[in-house]
Amino acid sequence: MTLRVLAAMSGGVDSAVAAARAAEAGHDVTGVHLALAKNPQSYRTGARGCCTVEDSRDARRAADVIGIPFYVWDMAEEFDRDVVQDFVAEYAAGRTPNPCLRCNEKIKFAAVLDRAVALGFDAVCTGHHVRKIDGRLRRSVDEAKDQSYVLAVLTREQIEHAMFPLGDCTKAEVRAEAERRGLAVADKPDSHDICFIADGDTAGFLNGRLGSEPGPIVDESGEVLGTHNGAHAFTVGQRRGLNLGGSVDRRYVLSIEPVNNTVKVGPRAALAVDEIVAERPVWNGCEPPAEPFACTVQLRAHGEVHACRAWQDDDGRLVVRLAEPATGVARGQAAVLYDGDVVLGSGTIAETARRAEAAAAG
Repeated sequence: MTLRVLAAMSGGVDSAVAAARAAEAGHDVTGVHLALAKNPQSYRTGARGCCTVEDSRDARRAADVIGIPFYVWDMAEEFDRDVVQDFVAEYAAGRTPNPCLRCNEKIKFAAVLDRAVALGFDAVCTGHHVRKIDGRLRRSVDEAKDQSYVLAVLTREQIEHAMFPLGDCTKAEVRAEAERRGLAVADKPDSHDICFIADGDTAGFLNGRLGSEPGPIVDESGEVLGTHNGAHAFTVGQRRGLNLGGSVDRRYVLSIEPVNNTVKVGPRAALAVDEIVAERPVWNGCEPPAEPFACTVQLRAHGEVHACRAWQDDDGRLVVRLAEPATGVARGQAAVLYDGDVVLGSGTIAETARRAEAAAAG
């Protein structure tokens, strides 16, 4: 069946090959580049940054080679409101957000998809490394490039209108294919870190938005060990940058309290949690479970997978009970549930705890 497909083309190799595959499959494909930066720079810095003038040109050249129409959509206002400002607000509230996840949710599969459907397109095609089988998301065959974690926030309806042509191949295969197709982006470096912080200095970016606000760094007993210039510069599990002098014992950030601008630190063992409560759950691979069921959970974009039991409580929150404690679990990150390589659902981590019996046993 021939579909009208809108291919989101970032200017990178993945989205270019995805668009080419969709067109080769016989679909009626139109390429679109999302202009997300209010003041795009002419050139990226190595593999940092995206949404530059250079990226727009690379996307247009790829569309020309593929032989599909190409447009640029200005979505800078939506991106600033729903991704950048959300990122800053989350850090100000003592949480650690994932802007890639928010961009997928609010921009690529909300604003873009809504506009695409209104224009008569059947699907949005992207270069994400993930598989879609029988309406459910599954991990990519390339585990190192798998992006199911940052797409787990999508609803079933959004997944229904999504096309992911690259989930069945490795990144090396994608680059080789781009070379065969004559796409100039075949050797273009992958972008990494946070796209709207091109120099990679997240603390500096947040200081520019939130300002410097000195506060105390305390231990578990409340004793002041040092000071900081802004609690927003820290995240749970962080060890570097505490500047506590020549302490023999390594200390890690245990919690961030934005109300009193306090950063609490302690030993690595104090980071261990085995119960997580997540808000705004999205169940895209199964029905909301009222009773605990066995599955696995991933708590960071490139983090390890943990065995657990999970359910939705009477307040509509996702509750995850880990089989073994995990460390460095930060509020604001996503908890993504899997059955093998199938995404079941996700939620935004709001609370973490160590059950008394587990702490006593450990």
